[in-house]
Amino acid sequence: MDQSVLSIEKSTIRKTMMRILPMILILYVVAYLDRVNLGYAALQMNAELALTSEVFGLLSGIFFIGYFFFEIPSNMIMHKVGAKMWIARIMLSWGIIVILTGFAQTTTHLNILRFLLGIAEAGFFPGIILYLTYWFRASERGRATAVLVLALPIGGLIGAPLSTWIMDNITWLQMSGWRWMFVLEGIPAILLGIVVIFYLTNKPSQAKWLTQQEKDWLEAELDAEQKASAQVNKASTREMLKDSKVWKLSLLYFGVYTAVYGLSFWMPTIIKSLSANATNNLQIGWLAMIPSVVAVPSLLFVGWNSDRTNAHKQHLFVCFLISIIGFIGCGYSSTLFWMVLMLTLTSVGLYGFLGSFFAYKTFFFTASTAPVGIALVNSFAALGGFVGPMILGSVAFTQGLFIISGILAIGAITLLTLKLAKDQKKHGAKVA
Repeated sequence: MDQSVLSIEKSTIRKTMMRILPMILILYVVAYLDRVNLGYAALQMNAELALTSEVFGLLSGIFFIGYFFFEIPSNMIMHKVGAKMWIARIMLSWGIIVILTGFAQTTTHLNILRFLLGIAEAGFFPGIILYLTYWFRASERGRATAVLVLALPIGGLIGAPLSTWIMDNITWLQMSGWRWMFVLEGIPAILLGIVVIFYLTNKPSQAKWLTQQEKDWLEAELDAEQKASAQVNKASTREMLKDSKVWKLSLLYFGVYTAVYGLSFWMPTIIKSLSANATNNLQIGWLAMIPSVVAVPSLLFVGWNSDRTNAHKQHLFVCFLISIIGFIGCGYSSTLFWMVLMLTLTSVGLYGFLGSFFAYKTFFFTASTAPVGIALVNSFAALGGFVGPMILGSVAFTQGLFIISGILAIGAITLLTLKLAKDQKKHGAKVA
């Protein structure tokens, strides 16, 4: 490669990563925290509002019903109106709803607000994934999405001690700590929504922080990949919907979604049930941090190494196996030590999977089908966010953990049947 072109390539990749990735990481940390802080609120809220485990399971999962119905329309709108305005709209609306949750008085109020939160946030994550395809080639997308998905364990690292500390220490105006947790954690989404309008750039041609040579190089590279993808993937949305690969991607991601959000909402309660020595919510929060701490290097390594080796599928399968073993181990754990250890092993597999999957799934779509395709996969998978909490709320924890491990096994088998077109090898997406 010509040295001048190589220099432009390096500077462009460096600038785009430094400009875009830190911001979207922060945005998704806030999104994830506002989505799952209900699990920490349960430590006080369930008793105060007399919520049964079945009711709390429904309350946790109903978010994803609203999410499911509005995710694809949201992504289509973003593709038309531009990323920064639509992402800002999403953040402002979900921040307001999270704050209102702190004033809910009945189960009905909570169900309505959680459903509305799903509608408000619908399209945020697949929209960000789509946004990354506007800026990063397939060869960088694994690293880019791994940084994005870091928000999940980082959200756990920040959210566990922060949420439980607020609940134990802030009771201003005679309002319970769990109420202040929602109010205070909803404010950052509103503030960041305003920042997004001025900070994000919709596409490379509008980037004032790139030179003209860098803009031209990046757009040429992305255009070449899109043309190559159009030759081997379904070119229209209607044809794509008939493609079994899309539904296989949805099914295997459904399994992981079920596992991730089943644990996210119920982990504080599971730990509390085995924590005879935990005297306050903050101590439970510290214990809930441990799986997130270990998940961070797993996520980064899988995202980086799958890009380096172009072996996304193999990495994903190993992560499935680790997660399955972890869930089975959780089901047999009867002490706090072994439960936290198995939860940590489970997190290594689940978050490692997420570090590679989002890059892997973009290889199956063209420029025209990506807005709908990415949202479609995420929408159907998001139903797992309803199923996972419901399973753990409706049956004994041990039985529920075994059921989820079986769902993950179905996902692993589905993954083995997926194949990329060989023509994509030369364009950075080798057969996995």
